[in-house]
Amino acid sequence: MAVSERNHRRRFWLPLLLAAALALAALVVLPLVGPARISYARALAGQSPDAEILFYARLPRVLLALLAGGALAAAGALFQALLRDALATPYTLGVSSGASLGAVIAISAGWGTLAGWPAVWLSALAGAALVLALVVGVASEGRRMSSFTLLLAGVTINSICLAGILFLQYAAGFSQSFAIVRWLLGGIDAVEYRTLAGLAAVVLLFAAYLTRQSRDWNLMAVGEEWAAARGVHVQRLMLSGYIAGSLVAGTVTSITGPIGFVGLIVPHALRLRLGADHRLLMPCSFFTGAAFLALCDTVARTVFSPAEIPVGVITAMTGGPFFIWILRSGRRSLWL
Repeated sequence: MAVSERNHRRRFWLPLLLAAALALAALVVLPLVGPARISYARALAGQSPDAEILFYARLPRVLLALLAGGALAAAGALFQALLRDALATPYTLGVSSGASLGAVIAISAGWGTLAGWPAVWLSALAGAALVLALVVGVASEGRRMSSFTLLLAGVTINSICLAGILFLQYAAGFSQSFAIVRWLLGGIDAVEYRTLAGLAAVVLLFAAYLTRQSRDWNLMAVGEEWAAARGVHVQRLMLSGYIAGSLVAGTVTSITGPIGFVGLIVPHALRLRLGADHRLLMPCSFFTGAAFLALCDTVARTVFSPAEIPVGVITAMTGGPFFIWILRSGRRSLWL
């Protein structure tokens, strides 16, 4: 029994430590990658231009990519458990489209800053919050909410938001239309450290929620009736899961724009390898998604330097063929 327990602990902790080490390696190595060679020794000594390049250009960008990638991948694992669908993404239930519509409204209106913050970010957050409230309101029948009604409400409002985006882009001028398309492709840019601190607070609260509820999501993955019979408050768990995942996805989208495939590919690939225990799947998705997006952004800013490719293009070019390979290989997700 003792040997079996040690093997179980090893199978649990080893993948988690490897995923965390991958994210840490990305944090240490990727800020050094770029057309200009820098070193940590010169940067920490305050020597120019190493210090400026590291602390004001590359490090904030890598940190944003790590936080965004980790949040999107973990949110993808959460929504896949919530809907019991391995093809669900953080954007399935409409919050990303709401954030995108808010951002497009701000771009079309020519808003600059509001209260010292970019108007696009604030408008995107407002759009995400509005869609969150609408989906919950439409999907709730009294005190009852099911994954099916939640999915239908999210997909419906998502279509409405996309129609609004298309209309605004059609009515916009050339420069505004270009800015809209650029934002919708998704991108990682160097941001202020106060922005990173705010995003980190949201992401850490989300990670704490996932850690606390991971056992319940294991039961929910089997079925709502199964989970309810074992003491899970299904309605409360579904509502809190949707709100938590939507808030973190909306917050990330407001800063980076919609970045696809991270929340789909990373949890799905890990589930094939690690199984469907959400106590392990969710934290591994967070660390692996963080490293994946940081690596994609490094490729985006270096492969055609000094020109840059939107990171959403890189994630789609990487994730799309990989997902097709998974489907063609005939391997099924280890969902249960």
